[in-house]
Amino acid sequence: MMKFRKIFNIVMLGCVLVAAAGCSDEKIIGDPEKDWSGTNYYPSVDETGFSTYYMPQMGRVGDPMPFYDQKSGDFKVLYLQEYEQNMTYRFHPIWAVSTKDGCNYQSMGELLPVGANDYVQDAAIGTGCAYYSENEGLYYIYYTGENGHCKSRQVVMRATSPDFKTWTKDDSWALNGTDYGFSGNDFRDPQIFKEGEKYHMVISTYPITGGDPRFAEFVSSDMKNWEPAGSFKMIWDRMLECPDIFQMGNYWYLVYSESKAEPWSRKVKYMMADSWENLKRCFNDGPKWPADDREGVLDTRAFYAGKTASNGTDRYIWGWAPYRSGKDNHEKNINVGAAREPNWSGALVCHKLYQLADGTLSIAEVPAMAAKYNKPVTVTVKEQKDEYTLYSRLETHNHISFTVKTEKDGDAFGISFGRGSDAPFYYTLRVNPEENGRRKVNFEQNGEGGMGFIPGADGYIMPRPENNTYKIDIYTDNSVVVMYINGIYGTTHRIHGAARNCWSINAYDGAKLTVSDLNVTQY
Repeated sequence: MMKFRKIFNIVMLGCVLVAAAGCSDEKIIGDPEKDWSGTNYYPSVDETGFSTYYMPQMGRVGDPMPFYDQKSGDFKVLYLQEYEQNMTYRFHPIWAVSTKDGCNYQSMGELLPVGANDYVQDAAIGTGCAYYSENEGLYYIYYTGENGHCKSRQVVMRATSPDFKTWTKDDSWALNGTDYGFSGNDFRDPQIFKEGEKYHMVISTYPITGGDPRFAEFVSSDMKNWEPAGSFKMIWDRMLECPDIFQMGNYWYLVYSESKAEPWSRKVKYMMADSWENLKRCFNDGPKWPADDREGVLDTRAFYAGKTASNGTDRYIWGWAPYRSGKDNHEKNINVGAAREPNWSGALVCHKLYQLADGTLSIAEVPAMAAKYNKPVTVTVKEQKDEYTLYSRLETHNHISFTVKTEKDGDAFGISFGRGSDAPFYYTLRVNPEENGRRKVNFEQNGEGGMGFIPGADGYIMPRPENNTYKIDIYTDNSVVVMYINGIYGTTHRIHGAARNCWSINAYDGAKLTVSDLNVTQY
């Protein structure tokens, strides 16, 4: 555990006051007895439903299964609906939202209910995928049916619909791993993609005889009848779940979420190759991660179960930012677990998938975000010292944008949330120097006696900009905070207490920063 290290003798240059039209911090709606114009810390409570980083009014979003519907011209994001109190054996029906832009959502309600009793194979439902068969004019959902009362705990099942509204389960069909030499306990997360005229299905599983996990592969010419096509390795003993396979430009990708690993490694990652067969070799002969020395990591540990969909022009990735439990905001913010996140499910977060020139991937801002956060507000400086500048209160939904230029290659800076003159702790996204000239966005608890870097949250590694200039865009929706750097490196975080409190830009260890073009907008 690392203690918070105080910072001294820092000069911040060029901090800009923003005098934009709109409401000021004195006009924040809330308890009239509180001094909203001051800098006291006020615990904030999340709304019952989130709009931008979607969360339903009741319950939370589990593993997303995005699908682009060419017939209606929008994305349908299916997800496993989590409730505060699930039934003992029947849980996680498939619900869905629709969106055209990745930041405005319309609930479609429940698409696929769990089984009718505790003893049917899909008493509980697990992750799968949606696909449209043009030949048949039918939508398919392939999903995991789970029930410990059955001979096989997990099998692959399916349902069909002519209109994406009314779904019929195909009770006469199931793909059982034990029939093909795979585990009956772990045979899940089917994902379908098309290569030429052939459909492929990839499933996360184990050999029936035990040993390290593998991806099982099945092929079909008609989306109905599936034949085994062997299997390929995962990564050593690590279970890779929620696989997603797609082609983007000249490259093939397999995006996955790594579940059984060290704390820093439980993240959404990917492999890439120039063909499907070579992509499998990245696992069989590897692991051969992309040449960015980050194991193909796409985000922090606050983004999980990421899967993608494309409208033919852009590809987006959706995952969930886990909710966190605790008696207050400060306990929640450090309750990130050890080997795993302590809680499953949360709020739906969407990024645009960005392909760099060498084919490697990163995550970028969804283009429609800035237009949604379209109400400018007045930003005032509440306190300024060598090591930080404290700004006026945020509201519940904020877009913070500014540019930071550091004087030296090794200079570190950070952005803190939930700050207050009487707050024991506050929480920082610190852009820190790492080896090989890279940068790492760390999540820290600061304040007297704070933990400093929180290992369970880990962070995100990115290259240092050559000119040491960082264009920062931060979007918040209640406790979900997403930061983009220079438009192509994104990090997701949970910071309870960020809403309705002050925030700051910080410099560390003698760093000299130039901060410019600071703006805050809301909706």
